[in-house]
Amino acid sequence: MPRLLTYNVHRCVGVDRKLDVARIVGVIAEHEPDIVCLQELDVGRARTGHVDQALAIADGLAMTFHFHAAMRVEAEQYGDAILTLRPERLVKSGPLPTVHGVPGLEPRGALWSVIDLDGVPLNVINTHLGLVPREQRLQAAALVGPEWLGHPDCTGPTLLTGDFNATSMTRPYQTLVRHLADCQRSLGLRPTVKTFPSSFPAIRIDHCFTSPELTVTSVKAPVSPLARMASDHLPLIVDFEITPR
Repeated sequence: MPRLLTYNVHRCVGVDRKLDVARIVGVIAEHEPDIVCLQELDVGRARTGHVDQALAIADGLAMTFHFHAAMRVEAEQYGDAILTLRPERLVKSGPLPTVHGVPGLEPRGALWSVIDLDGVPLNVINTHLGLVPREQRLQAAALVGPEWLGHPDCTGPTLLTGDFNATSMTRPYQTLVRHLADCQRSLGLRPTVKTFPSSFPAIRIDHCFTSPELTVTSVKAPVSPLARMASDHLPLIVDFEITPR
């Protein structure tokens, strides 16, 4: 049964303010996922020792990866990645819309890979939405539009995941669940699995949305001391089966 792990790694800086890429690898490896979607990775940034965090984590897990830099400043990059043990190919990566005139907003993006799960192609889209509701609404609309979920090539088993910075009470979330199912609601989980903040998870902003061909069998977030310390988010772990319609 395939397993997805989605994780905002907070540039591999834990709640103890220590930079530790190996600790992030340890949190992920313990759960043996087939697919890993990461947000907030630093690549070549001075603040984190110029390490390519996407490459370092992929090497630590013996996975292939694709990284999308939502933000670039000369040689420094910051963004998201999809890693996997399975055969894969990158379909596209690119920016999401933003709002102008609001100081301090970071550029946001998404990436889309097709991953071969025992002969069945699975579309995986990983993203990290902004912090302002107005930009989140634009970004959610873009994700369900013709460049991403509405693209002619985005058919069959499909999974959208990441850090949406939005709870289930928000308009961006409602936009997404009109197109795909929230994996936690599919299971009828009460209480829901929360991932932020890692030290005392009280908010559900990391999500996984699935198409009808996917049957979610389990959703959990590890609460080990290591997971609580390694990032300000806990990873969200989703087990699923593919049942083509």
